Amino acid sequence: MLTGHDLTIATLVRVFRGRVCLTWAMILAETSLMALIPLFIGFAIDGLLADTLRELWLLAGIMAALIVTAVIRRIYDTRVYGTLRVEMGKEQARRSAQLPVSSLNARLGMGRELVDFLEETLPEAMAAGVQLIIAVIVLYAFSPILALAGGLAVLSMALIYAFFHHRFYRINSALNHQAEMQVSILESRKARPTRAHLLRLRRHEVRLSDTEAALYGMNFVVLLGLILFNLWFAATELVVTVGTIFSVIMYSWEFVESALALPVLLQSWSRLSEIMRRLNGGERPRALMP
Repeated sequence: MLTGHDLTIATLVRVFRGRVCLTWAMILAETSLMALIPLFIGFAIDGLLADTLRELWLLAGIMAALIVTAVIRRIYDTRVYGTLRVEMGKEQARRSAQLPVSSLNARLGMGRELVDFLEETLPEAMAAGVQLIIAVIVLYAFSPILALAGGLAVLSMALIYAFFHHRFYRINSALNHQAEMQVSILESRKARPTRAHLLRLRRHEVRLSDTEAALYGMNFVVLLGLILFNLWFAATELVVTVGTIFSVIMYSWEFVESALALPVLLQSWSRLSEIMRRLNGGERPRALMP
């Protein structure tokens, strides 16, 4: 099914578009229901304070629909993406028969990462995008200032990531090069090359982890500032009910959780860009290092 196509995320989506689009539709439905819960919790609080249960029953209905949608999606996703992994592996094995076993073994694992991105990272990013949009709309309904603060926070995070992108790409490239040599090094049965290989892997992984830590630390500073500002603004500048204050805080926090998916998505894309280049012939295996 993948014969004659580049092995990329776009190819997988295009070739299996019917099944992938159905999973995306269920993700959007599930996320939309999830994003409405904080708002309806606020309504339910105000309703209970006014001695009415109508809002509480609406909240229960949304939660029931969410549970059904989430269960069906997970059952379906496992089967769809399992098929994608099989087809990806078959095509890689066919195209890379001339590669050393060490490189082929590593690249089969890298190919699975493309499917993992579609099954795990991209749905999370889509869900975060829907939650982000709904959070901005709700915050804007309370006050445009709250939504503007959120927009500035996202822009700041994107600019922060721009400074890290090339470093992520370089580290992932070095890590993938080293991983491609693992089987050959282990086959040598020599302690010194094996130890050197494991130390190189560790060094690249530490560099990657340190870069991630710096990125997330800077992003958390931005988002913490957003939470504190929205809490202060809602409590001091708006005339609202207890339920509304709850909703403002919950949607501000939901905004923070959703915004954190942005660096995860961009970081994953940095790694996958290097992998797709490697799988499609843009990067040849290096010679075995002692």
